[in-house]
Amino acid sequence: MALPGGHDYALFREMSDLDEQLAQAIAESEAAEPAAVPAKASATSPRTGDDSGAAQRRRNTGLLVALTAIAAAIIAVVMSSGQAAVYSKGVDQLIADKARLTGRAVRLDGTLVSGSLRRRDSPCEYRFSLSKNGAAVPVRYAQCVVPDTFRDVPGSDVRVTVEGVLEQGGFFSAHQIMAKCPSKYEEQMRKGDRPPYPAASQAPPLGDPGRASAQQR
Repeated sequence: MALPGGHDYALFREMSDLDEQLAQAIAESEAAEPAAVPAKASATSPRTGDDSGAAQRRRNTGLLVALTAIAAAIIAVVMSSGQAAVYSKGVDQLIADKARLTGRAVRLDGTLVSGSLRRRDSPCEYRFSLSKNGAAVPVRYAQCVVPDTFRDVPGSDVRVTVEGVLEQGGFFSAHQIMAKCPSKYEEQMRKGDRPPYPAASQAPPLGDPGRASAQQR
C-alpha cells in the first residue's frame, strides 16, 4: 500500500505515542495490585488500601479502553488514506512505472499529441494521446462533455491533465479532463470569444485515420 507522505508519517508517529501510553498504563495497573493480605489479618482491618487499588485498576482499565479505541480509529484513517491515494505522474513517469501503477488512481499530466484527437457520438467517447519527455500514452474518455479549453491546436502545446487509471490493455481510462488553453488564446477565452480552432466535438470521428496514433485505432 502506498502512503501519500507527510500526513501518514504524522499519523504513525501518533500511533507510536499511543503504544507508549498503553505500555505505561499497563505498568501502572500492575504496580497498583495490592499486596497479599496475611491469613491471620483481622476481619476488622481497614480496607482503604484495597479500595484505592480497585479504583486505580478501574481507572487504568478505562484508560486502556479509550487508548485502544483511539488507536483503532487512527489505523482506520491510515488504511482509508492509502486506499484513496491518487498518484500524480507525468506521462513518462507513468510509462516507466506502469507495472506498479496499472489499475491505480493516477492524475496524469502531459501534452495533447496534435492530430490524435478522435470522437464517437454514440456511445460518447473521446480518444487522444498525451506525451511528455518522449513518452506517449493513448487516453480514452467515455463522456459526452469536455472542457471548452480542450481543443487540438496545431503548432501549439495544449497542456492536459486527466484523472483515471492505466488499464491492462495499455490505454489510460480517464474520468476527468482539465486542459490549459494555449497562452496566445487565453485573453480571448477570458473575454468569452471563441478561439480560432475547432472544438473537440468537431474532431474527426473514430475510424478516420488522419494523423491519429495507431494506438487509437
